[in-house]
Amino acid sequence: MDYDIRKGHYPEIEGDGLKKLAVECFGSAEMKEGKLTLSFGAITKLEAKILDKGRMDISTEMNKAAAPEVQADTIKRWNIFLERATGFTSKERGKRLQKKAKDGKL
Repeated sequence: MDYDIRKGHYPEIEGDGLKKLAVECFGSAEMKEGKLTLSFGAITKLEAKILDKGRMDISTEMNKAAAPEVQADTIKRWNIFLERATGFTSKERGKRLQKKAKDGKL
């Protein structure tokens, strides 16, 4: 899924900034072929790649059989990661997605 990056926020995540952020949020991460990869809690696989200064592509695979407390912790960390990576809160990301859907851009 494509996520918008807030204007002026790109310097925070360029270079190894995105990897450092992932390590802060999830404990470990590595870069493979220009993509950030990791697994944590209920996330069995996460791959993130910065497409340009305004967009990032993130794909995830989840373990739906994980314990509820593991799922809750994973979601909490995921939301923190997305907010710090994109510069948008979950509410702002939701509004942007709704607008794109309404405009037929999804």
